[in-house]
Amino acid sequence: MEEKKTIFDYIRQLFSIFGIIVILHVGLDLLVGDKACEVSTLFSLGSAGLSNHTLIQLFFLALICTLAQNIFLTDTLIKNMPLPVRNILFFATMLISSIIFIILFGWFPVGQFITWIAFILCFCLCTVFSVVISRFEERSEDRKMQEALNKLKK
Repeated sequence: MEEKKTIFDYIRQLFSIFGIIVILHVGLDLLVGDKACEVSTLFSLGSAGLSNHTLIQLFFLALICTLAQNIFLTDTLIKNMPLPVRNILFFATMLISSIIFIILFGWFPVGQFITWIAFILCFCLCTVFSVVISRFEERSEDRKMQEALNKLKK
């Protein structure tokens, strides 16, 4: 059973996701920022840092992710949907949101086929990584619950 969340739990979740996105982007900036600054608005300052526009865009992406997580991956709004369907809806929401951001904010040249292939590959790798980590976390929680249940039975 999930605890009742407060607004501070949602804010904590939002800024955790935002922080991870920013840290990953800073790493990318250091690696390819100077090479990509003419190609992508995400790297407009090169390896010198992140622009305010980029930070705001990443914040809104984190906000969408937080909303999608709380809609699809908790029992708060949807109680009887199978977990695989929830996961598909969550990742589809994130994919569509990312594509909209790519087009709206010029994250990379939309006319270049290779950039879309690279994006899809990165998205798929991140999705697989996320699902694997979630499964490990779920199994760990299940094990703890089973151990607690076994202690209670004794």
